[in-house]
Amino acid sequence: MSEIKIGVITASDRASKGIYEDISGVAIQDTMKDYLSSEFEIVYRCIPDEQDILEETMKELCDEAGCCLVVTTGGTGPALRDVTPEATENVCQKMMPGFGELMRQVSLKYVPTAILSRQTAGIRGKSLIINLPGKPKSIRECLDAVFPAVPYCIDLLEGPFIETNESVIKAFRPKAK
Repeated sequence: MSEIKIGVITASDRASKGIYEDISGVAIQDTMKDYLSSEFEIVYRCIPDEQDILEETMKELCDEAGCCLVVTTGGTGPALRDVTPEATENVCQKMMPGFGELMRQVSLKYVPTAILSRQTAGIRGKSLIINLPGKPKSIRECLDAVFPAVPYCIDLLEGPFIETNESVIKAFRPKAK
């Protein structure tokens, strides 16, 4: 088993019932495989868009499974069933609004409806939780923007040292003084 565990949560009523394939959760897993040169383990959950289930799953992946990073997809829009940001805020001790700000800024280059997205990020204990949109193309665009800061954030949380495949994405860490 790897020391680095990454949680992937897909919030989708239909995918959780098997009505359609979860391509968004697969897109996150594929992106992590592209990005990371460190060995890691994915802890995957596909659940309905229910706030209490989202909160329980985030807590489980952070507190019990020991994921240093939990990445969610789905539930970040304005629809009545979209409750992922609320679940994230309820389980986190610290919110990291810069993640959502940058992801929306990047997404606005591609679609004007990016302003409708409410993705965010926060810290629960020693885990970073990042909410992503639901479309695979948007997932990659958003992760390309924010992931350079993720390994250092996990360093600051006293998590495992994550190395990236620098030919794909370069992690930023301040130079030692």
